[in-house]
This record gives sequence, structure tokens and C-alpha cells, in this order.
Amino acid sequence: MLDRSKIGHEFPCFSADVEKGRLKFFAKAIGETNPIYTDEEAAKEAGYRALPAPPTFTAVLDQESPEFLPVLGLLDIDIAKILHGSQAFEYLAPICAGDRIRVDTRISDIFDKKGGALEFVVMEHCYTNQDDVLTTRATSTLVVRNG
Repeated sequence: MLDRSKIGHEFPCFSADVEKGRLKFFAKAIGETNPIYTDEEAAKEAGYRALPAPPTFTAVLDQESPEFLPVLGLLDIDIAKILHGSQAFEYLAPICAGDRIRVDTRISDIFDKKGGALEFVVMEHCYTNQDDVLTTRATSTLVVRNG
């Protein structure tokens, strides 16, 4: 069973720079065709200060963490036993090219189902820009298969 005393644990925060080339690449990778994500002129005409990040881009920022999936080490989880359970995003302000985003992550819940055969780790992620504006809040759930 996972250590429920880790509910509330906050991982070390880190920051990541948002580059326009990376935003364009991500937009292409997800099949986004709206020109505001690839054309700076279109973005500015739409009211953005620079190319905006497409929805779900903050998941890319999570990969900038100095440690890959630090929750695995904290809870002693074998990577071979995890599944991505869910992810949800709340968009509060745009993230744009040139921003520096601070990522704060904490474990908000740990619970089990099926008599402990499946355990769930719920994490909350907050993404704050260089002006101390909270841009995005996300919740992700990892499923741990036991047995």
C-alpha cells in the first residue's frame, strides 16, 4: 500500500522557459491548425502579446523537472506498474512565448479501489508566470497496479 502520509507532500518547484519554436512544434504535433499558435502576426491580431501556448502545453513543461516523475521515488513505485489515469486543466491566463513558468506540484490524494489492487495518486500542478500570475491549474492521476 502506498504511504498515505505523503498526501500534501510538495515537490521542489522548478521553472521552464517557453520558446516560440517549441510552441509551434507542439501545435503541429497535436494537429492544431489555428494560425494563432504558429503565426506571430495572427496571435497579435487575436490579442495575444506573443504566440500563445496551445491547450495542454503545460504537460510539456512538467518534463522540465530535474527528476523524472519524482512521485515514483517518493512513494517507491515501480514505473512498470503505473498507468496514466486522468488529466484535467483549468486555464486562468494565457501562457505565451517568452514566458518563464514556475511549476509547483503536490500530492492531493492517495486512495485505492478493488481491495488495494489499484491505487491512485492524485497530483495538483500550478503553473505561474514571471509576473506571479497563476496561468493554469492541472490535476493528474496515476494508477498503480498492485499484484
